Amino acid sequence: MVATPIGNLGDFSPRAAECLRTCGLIAAEDTRHTGALLRHFGIGIPLISLHDHNERQRSPDLVARMQAGESIALVSDAGTPAISDPGYELVGVAAAAGIEIVAIPGPCAAIAALSVAALPTDRFCFEGFLPARGAARRTRLESLKSEQRTLVFYESPHRVADTLEDCRDCFGLERRAVVARELTKMHESLYRGSLAELCTLAQRDADLERGEIVLVIDGAPAAEHQALSVELDRVLKLLLAELPLKQAAKLAAQILRVRDNEAYKRALQLKPESG
Repeated sequence: MVATPIGNLGDFSPRAAECLRTCGLIAAEDTRHTGALLRHFGIGIPLISLHDHNERQRSPDLVARMQAGESIALVSDAGTPAISDPGYELVGVAAAAGIEIVAIPGPCAAIAALSVAALPTDRFCFEGFLPARGAARRTRLESLKSEQRTLVFYESPHRVADTLEDCRDCFGLERRAVVARELTKMHESLYRGSLAELCTLAQRDADLERGEIVLVIDGAPAAEHQALSVELDRVLKLLLAELPLKQAAKLAAQILRVRDNEAYKRALQLKPESG
């Protein structure tokens, strides 16, 4: 599992380069993109495509080749494979087959953004890409409303303004956030402020909606989390008096727009009290 630069080629580690020079085959998300990287570093190893549309079908063959003794390196277009990129399926099949899997660590846009966001990093929640459609995106955000850990999202530039507005409406005007754009590249920019301020900025500054985007948002204040927890308890107690536990938890999650597993865990704790 070989991490590759997210922009600046100077971030390509000597260990990563050596791994790609000495493996038997490189599985790449986009062979054209990776081919340009390999040519820059004078690496001539054969390439095979491995992306979202063929990973499940291609993984057994790649594992069979590794079982026969071939060394295969996996790369994505940028950053660390399998982190919102292809790789999970192949790693799962390889692990089940007893193949040795080695991480060659390096760039990751989510971690890079966290490191410069000036928001809490001791605990964070990586959510990858939000749903593209507005209703589904808002539902996902509502489920994270009480999340106290710092939130990290990837977002497409043409959707970032709409996403910021949805975050503002869900999390509140004053929640702190950072838009990290084009990290490690020539036009790297960090936009800091409240969600209200960033929404206004997105309307004025066209550059904010260009390039690769990572959105980092402060977690919910403890008081806000506590208020939602009190309301969850109130709703669950009413439902548990009339409904089976699983049904009560699912309905409570829908009413308050919290995660299903959060409502279920709390329902388990409250069930004895309800008799």
